[in-house]
Amino acid sequence: MSFPLLSLVHILSLYLAMCQSSSRGTQATIDHDTSTFINRKTPVNDSLPGVSPYTTQYNLSYIMGHFDPASHPDFVLIDTIHADRSGLYLHKDTYSAFRMMYKAAHNDGIRLQIRSATRNFKAQKNIWEHKWTGETLIENGQNASIAYPDPVQRATMILKYSSMPGSSRHHWGTDIDLNAFDNTWFESGNGLQLYQWLSQNASRFGFCQPYSAKGKERPFGYEEERWHWSYMPLSQQLSQMAADSLKDAMISGFMGSEVASQLNIVERYVLGINVECEKVPFDKLRVRK
Repeated sequence: MSFPLLSLVHILSLYLAMCQSSSRGTQATIDHDTSTFINRKTPVNDSLPGVSPYTTQYNLSYIMGHFDPASHPDFVLIDTIHADRSGLYLHKDTYSAFRMMYKAAHNDGIRLQIRSATRNFKAQKNIWEHKWTGETLIENGQNASIAYPDPVQRATMILKYSSMPGSSRHHWGTDIDLNAFDNTWFESGNGLQLYQWLSQNASRFGFCQPYSAKGKERPFGYEEERWHWSYMPLSQQLSQMAADSLKDAMISGFMGSEVASQLNIVERYVLGINVECEKVPFDKLRVRK
């Protein structure tokens, strides 16, 4: 698995962190306030978006969506030519890669449209709690608060397609929802053509469908989402940080959060992704700045 090039700033930051760790005689740990997530060797690859220096550290607060993308220096506003409305944000490297993919798709007669992008903790909490209380109906038009009075069952039903706040990949600025929120739309006509194009070409630009159909290799987690695509040169690193440091007990601050540990949210949902997304051959990407 390979990753984007580290900037000089990151290399210096990592070196200082290693020195501090060595002086303490213990390995540096990650907490909510410090420690950059870029902490592994990365081969040089000028073909990747993501070689630009990042301006802030990436920590568990970032992983859990406790920031405002509108004021985060590494996030940019998505042009409405690429989205269904104004006010959406992405990490600058994700958006750089998407624009190249958008152009390639457009040249092939395919129009990609971003329907949802970065959602911080507050935005995800709003979505989750509206479903929790029944203000927003869930699958099959059900009011979850009435149909599932047991909190574990209710959370499980909502988790088919919505993440608990603090555990969503949409916090990261790496993930986008495209064109439609309905798997059946992608089964025929323009939807099928678009999905086939993405399946054949998205990996060239660093994107992968994290929530593939469930089966032997992905038995847990969210249901299939043909609209959901993730920019793996960044999200793989954030996934690794989540695997190393995010705990179910940290997922709190919203209705129903008390069942996060019972449902193994980190293991089954945060990390329960398409195995193909864990081994995207980034050394073969054809994109350029």
